[in-house]
Amino acid sequence: MNAQSQIHPGTKPGVIDESRYDEWRTLPAMFFDQAERLGGRPLLIAKRDGVWGERTWSEAADAVSKAAAGLKSLGVGHGDRVAIVSENRPEWLIADFAIMLLGAITVPAYTTSTTADHLHTLRDSGARVILVSSAALMRKVLPAALQLPDSRAVIGLNEDAGGGSNSPDGPEHLTWTALLERGGAGLAVEPALEALERDDVACLIYTSGTGGAPKGVMLTHGNILANCKGALELVLDVGLGDETFLSFLPLAHAYEHTCGQMFALSLGARIAYAESVEKLAGNLGEVKPTIMTAVPRLYEVLEQRIRREAERPGGWRMKLFHKTLELGRRRYDRGGRLGPWDGLQDKVLDRLVRARIRNRFGGRLKAFISGGAALAPETALFFQSLGIRILQGYGQTEAAPLISCNRPSRVRHDTVGPPVPGVEIRIGRDGDAEGPTNTADGEILARGPSVMKGYWGDADATGRTVIGGWLHTGDVGHLTPDGALVLTDRKKDLIVTSGGDNVAPQRVENLLALEPVIGQVMVAGDGRPFLVALIVPDAQVARDWAKRHGKPAGLGELTEDADFRKHVGEAVERVNRGLSGIERVRKFILTAEPFGIENGQLTPTLKIRRHEIRKRYGDLLDQLYLGR
Repeated sequence: MNAQSQIHPGTKPGVIDESRYDEWRTLPAMFFDQAERLGGRPLLIAKRDGVWGERTWSEAADAVSKAAAGLKSLGVGHGDRVAIVSENRPEWLIADFAIMLLGAITVPAYTTSTTADHLHTLRDSGARVILVSSAALMRKVLPAALQLPDSRAVIGLNEDAGGGSNSPDGPEHLTWTALLERGGAGLAVEPALEALERDDVACLIYTSGTGGAPKGVMLTHGNILANCKGALELVLDVGLGDETFLSFLPLAHAYEHTCGQMFALSLGARIAYAESVEKLAGNLGEVKPTIMTAVPRLYEVLEQRIRREAERPGGWRMKLFHKTLELGRRRYDRGGRLGPWDGLQDKVLDRLVRARIRNRFGGRLKAFISGGAALAPETALFFQSLGIRILQGYGQTEAAPLISCNRPSRVRHDTVGPPVPGVEIRIGRDGDAEGPTNTADGEILARGPSVMKGYWGDADATGRTVIGGWLHTGDVGHLTPDGALVLTDRKKDLIVTSGGDNVAPQRVENLLALEPVIGQVMVAGDGRPFLVALIVPDAQVARDWAKRHGKPAGLGELTEDADFRKHVGEAVERVNRGLSGIERVRKFILTAEPFGIENGQLTPTLKIRRHEIRKRYGDLLDQLYLGR
């Protein structure tokens, strides 16, 4: 990789002709076509030893060819599965395309998974070769690989991850460098491309497991290319040209894999890899991305951080910030129009407030794209009021994954937008002739060329999920008169109270999470007379409160403090005032332990695992109903 002290945008624009998506038969065909056209233009950007470096399209294509030849020497061929366990980095993309160039199937796995999780993924998929980025990850993956008698090789992307000893009874160990050396001059690309078909499975993306054991979703080259073609309309309005994507979400998730990697490649964009969650804010300023995909939790955290920093000085700075938000909301409510006096104030505040905040994100950002869960309308409006566009979308792994999304020219914060081109949406009804007789009233159904080939090795689950070409999402929603989708909740997450009322917990949780003192929250109440909540206080806000009130700063102690509980209760009541009677949270408990990936209470894309949280706190939540 060519080391550079700064990132220099290229000058050659990306491809915006949608017909190319039909001409590209497979994803490797797309990649090598783009590499031939864009040759010396930077493609992959990553930081090493504190310095950002760039790898060109030609260099990446050469590495893909060599890695494919190296994998072929290990016996990888058409239809074989190869797993990748790595954080986002250039080698992830190169390995992905090397695998697909052989007609093999990429099996991404989350770096946060346990050894038991890896064993399930590897055993279920039948992966024979595994690429692992670091020694730390190797310590979790190797014990799983050793339990599989058919494992052929484990490849360490870092030098310290590939030096394990080889034995006749176990998989071969080698480094990424050694794999490329085995590849010699590389694989002959043209014959390899000719052997691939659009309906071949490109990858097995495992579902996040919010409702049980993850299932492998078979996505074909055609599925993903159709999804990229549909996504093109979303960004045409922002003016495509010299694009840079910042890759942050795990590439093991279909959202980042398609939107953050494949779609970026189809546009001829550069892909920069964030160093870590902790360094994301700094990376935004350094990389200066034009497009970035993220989940609602990131936007909630950014909103809280921006608010704290803007309000901490107090005085006129805080007043200007709040005035900016007020005018932004007014503009949204009035369809983009402001009166003469408001318009003049808004222009001044754009220079004094919004420009400063936009510069925190590099100053080139055209759009954030939000998916993976419902984004609170208040959070979306907060960013729009500050001149930062968030396009909220909706999708599922089984749809490769994009189903609908707001357009830049038509942002509605109470919807997830109309369907993307090529996708049809309908709302199921009980006894629907085009669905099973047990189709839930209000279930979202989707149909189109991006719908999966099926679940790996599970024809029964496939038959229950895709019926007559319609993907039964398990989500509940409705369509507005102008065709936009309003997402209510997961069908299986709907709370049905003992009075028979249906409550969507995500809506209540999103509103509660907007209170600064509430860091995380899960609402419960299925089969009960009212809703209760488990709340994790925001650690920084709690410390600030403790300092002002002369209380111990430890979160564990504060959760037992009556005054602090009253403070949290006041926040809950503020939210309750805007909710219907059945949606109000009547009682709550506090915990100092955050919902996390490590304790199994969050998925790798930061969605809460309700069943895991209930396992841990179910008895305590049940006690809230005693003596009610």
